Amino acid sequence: MSDLTDLTIAAARDALRAGELSAVELTEACLDAVEAAEALNAVVHKTPEIARAQAKAADERLKGSDEAPALCGIPLGIKDLFCTKGVPSQAASAILDGFRPEYESTVTRQLFEAGAVMLGKLNMDEFAMGSSNETSTYGDVVNPWRAGNSEAALTPGGSSGGSAAAVAARLCLGATGTDTGGSIRQPAAFVGITGLKPTYGRCSRWGIVAFASSLDQAGPMAKDVRDCAILLGAMAGHDPMDSTSADLPVPDFEAALTGDIRGKVIGIPKEYRMDGMPGEIEDLWTKGREMLADAGAELRDISLPHTKYALPAYYVIAPAEASSNLARYDGVRFGHRAKLSQGDGITEMYEKTRAEGFGAEVKRRVMVGTYVLSAGFYDAYYNRARKVRALIKRDFEKVFAEGVDAILTPATPSAAFELGSASDDPVQMYLNDVFTVTVNLAGLPGIAVPVGLDRQGLPLGLQLIGRPWEEGDLLNTAYCLEQAAGFVEKPQKWW
Repeated sequence: MSDLTDLTIAAARDALRAGELSAVELTEACLDAVEAAEALNAVVHKTPEIARAQAKAADERLKGSDEAPALCGIPLGIKDLFCTKGVPSQAASAILDGFRPEYESTVTRQLFEAGAVMLGKLNMDEFAMGSSNETSTYGDVVNPWRAGNSEAALTPGGSSGGSAAAVAARLCLGATGTDTGGSIRQPAAFVGITGLKPTYGRCSRWGIVAFASSLDQAGPMAKDVRDCAILLGAMAGHDPMDSTSADLPVPDFEAALTGDIRGKVIGIPKEYRMDGMPGEIEDLWTKGREMLADAGAELRDISLPHTKYALPAYYVIAPAEASSNLARYDGVRFGHRAKLSQGDGITEMYEKTRAEGFGAEVKRRVMVGTYVLSAGFYDAYYNRARKVRALIKRDFEKVFAEGVDAILTPATPSAAFELGSASDDPVQMYLNDVFTVTVNLAGLPGIAVPVGLDRQGLPLGLQLIGRPWEEGDLLNTAYCLEQAAGFVEKPQKWW
């Protein structure tokens, strides 16, 4: 068998069930890869003891049953936004330093009940606020890919940058991510893996540190579409502890992967042809259209007229919700508390704790959010943004009502860029989300699939947007695109 860490989840599952491989062997191979990859700064809280215990239990389960779950014995990385019982869960923020939850998030509990193995917690942008993984209290994550012969460190994207880098560098077989405005799909595209943002409400948000509650959604990040389907099957499901969780049955997403999309209608939105879009992105989009047409799909030009308002609406709504959610971090109940001077009262404690604990980007978004919610500006900004959001959602509903099955767009406006190259320009950084935020505003499922390389040898991805609750159909279309693209490249190991 080839290097164990190169296995997909599906291949590892089959080998584990056939007895050709043990969960302990597979876990040890991944733990060794994690130890050898310090230069990437992707894994920030290693949990080898937990991993070995879970792997041993998985082997016992595999021995005792022919019906062990698909994820039994599969080593995963968990984004630091998910609360994991007894393990640091900091959301990459200094303000949660020392926080070890006494409970397990619903998503991770379901993964562990399915037999998955946790290798550790993965780096991310602080409170999931960022597009380049440069806002973390743990420091930057480094993309395992390099541009041409350059040794410059590249961003893995954000906020799920640690998850993206860990999967691309073969440290784990899959990872959890969260997506508030593109935080699964953009980093997946930057590192040449597959990332799925499910329909809002498909996966429980309980036990996931909140950024913007009406936008946040957990999802899988893995080497290919099939692995995402397997992971989603374990992550999804109704949860009475999350009032926004949908009480719908979880279909067999893997069984939906037939690769047959004959007769499907794929929409091509004219509004996604942005001024100044690199030629390579346009060429990739054209290539994707041709692949789907060759597979028997009907391509249809469509219009999503309110797309141009999506980014400004998102950057009003998300900071407003963040301002409300992050008010709980006050130094009283958990996490960091500032040292106080004599005579300081509770107001000074709040002020000093937040000034020390929150990073610059989080402070920026909290201030923006507080401003747009304040008296005199609520109607001018927040209410107007909510109305725009409703119009964006209606655009998609109209297109789907007219028979479109999925929408094909670029995933990112560029390939991965150098760390530090855009960190002093927040607006430029926010533009990284230009193709992804509409999906969150409308609550739709979206998936990023690697399709090719740019002239510097960096991965480029395309995005498919699906109908609500039809992740199986979306995954099948993505599977067809993946088969046609034949993307098998992986980064050359330098770390």
